[in-house]
Amino acid sequence: MERIVMKFGGTSVANPERIARAAKLVQDEVSRGNQVAVIVSAMGKTTDDLLKLAVEVNPKAGRRELDMLLATGEQVTASLLAMAIAAQGLEARSYTGWQAGVTTESVHGNARIEQVHADKVVSTLESGAVAVITGFQGADSSGELTTLGRGGSDTSAVAIAIAIDAAICDIYTDVEGVFTTDPRLIGQAKKLEEISYDEMLEIANLGAGVLHPRAVEFAKNHQMPLRVRPAHMEGEGTIIKEEIDLENNLIVRGIAFERDIIRITVMYDVPYNGSLANIFTALADHHVNVDIIVQTIMEGVQPSVSFSIKKEDFAEAINVLETEKEALGYNRADFEVGLAKVSIVGSGMVSNPGVAAQMFEILRSASVPVKMVSTSEIKVSVVIPESDMEIAVAALHKQFGLDND
Repeated sequence: MERIVMKFGGTSVANPERIARAAKLVQDEVSRGNQVAVIVSAMGKTTDDLLKLAVEVNPKAGRRELDMLLATGEQVTASLLAMAIAAQGLEARSYTGWQAGVTTESVHGNARIEQVHADKVVSTLESGAVAVITGFQGADSSGELTTLGRGGSDTSAVAIAIAIDAAICDIYTDVEGVFTTDPRLIGQAKKLEEISYDEMLEIANLGAGVLHPRAVEFAKNHQMPLRVRPAHMEGEGTIIKEEIDLENNLIVRGIAFERDIIRITVMYDVPYNGSLANIFTALADHHVNVDIIVQTIMEGVQPSVSFSIKKEDFAEAINVLETEKEALGYNRADFEVGLAKVSIVGSGMVSNPGVAAQMFEILRSASVPVKMVSTSEIKVSVVIPESDMEIAVAALHKQFGLDND
């Protein structure tokens, strides 16, 4: 007998029919002799609908009350799924995150899990019942309800899997697994049988929405195997673990992309050694996430620093730069919109020099201009015009041998 954690995303429990399908998948695991804990997200677009409702009532609602409101979405799902599992002839008990022992830091809207006291969950499983737990939420040390931010249910699932010493954490979603790239954009994309934590972490951070980066990082730190599986059909999905067999000796294993990237360039009259620290400290203090950074200090060229951000952070970034212009000591700031980020990822890149050069040659052959570059041991990212994004992804996917045979 093994303990299994099954996590169902919003689309997998979007209506009564899908909830019934999820209950059947739970029954299948129990019939194999496993103890099962289930983590659920809110149904469909419930969280978005609740946010819209809050804005109608009070556009400036505080984060504490938003947490109280948004947490109800997962509670609805948990109770309904427990009912559906009971209809299958099994015993099931639903719990909120705090009832399941999920303790977080005292931050509303984007809290991090500090620990999980899973005694109640373990007791439920050992009694032969299924534990159905709300994802996305917990409580701080003073008992205040908190939420974990977007994708928080993935993190909840991994944390609880670790706490109950589960054999694996299955993430059920509306895709068949992790693909070499988004199959909605590239029809030749193929599903990977397995992928390493590091590769998945890069892909998740680079914009792929299959798994939340925090969940992958948590799993890696505790060596908890993950599996992305389809909720709507039969399939083994994709295993995410530490050591993998490189399929067909592929150096590049996946291509990620992200739209709506903006490049901001800050220019100075004279070089100033403290400028980088000051700028990015100010942006970080206002929770602006900066990605690729390029500094230019050359004889005869105006000193500058360029960085890329997501569109959603643009207004706040400009506000910070304008508000603190005198303290930051720059001359002027320009920005460029209509950009995208495309990245190649693969653990095989560590021992294969020249992959970046090959990427640039492929993009040159496809007449795609490269505006910014960032690299790590297992990925190369470029910022390019968004109008060229699909061409770039298709060319890279084909030339690196990722197209489905």
